[in-house]
Amino acid sequence: VQLQASGGGLVQAGGSLRLSCAASGRTFSSYAMGWFRQAPGKERELVAAISWSGGSTYYADSVKGRFTISRDNAKNTVYLQMNSLKPEDTAVYYCAASISLSVRSSTYDYWGQGTQVTVSS
Repeated sequence: VQLQASGGGLVQAGGSLRLSCAASGRTFSSYAMGWFRQAPGKERELVAAISWSGGSTYYADSVKGRFTISRDNAKNTVYLQMNSLKPEDTAVYYCAASISLSVRSSTYDYWGQGTQVTVSS
């Protein structure tokens, strides 16, 4: 599976962005997907994850109620809708694929290249 993340950019605090992650390969629907982020000087953290069917999701406490993960298996794409953005959301965001829904980055086998999100105060 090859992953291509897009949709990052510069936005003011309180604004919104939608990230997309397009996957190649016919097995996309077999994988759980996650969005991770890494800010300068910080460890990479899981932001949100979704099961292969979309029936189960996970959110980090820091983004609950503001971010929504979704997927369209017909389009081989997973999305991250980010609302009410805060300066602390500034990071490089990565999408990743795992054989099962997991909060551990070590279980994700395939990674996209990352897209920068910058939130100004």
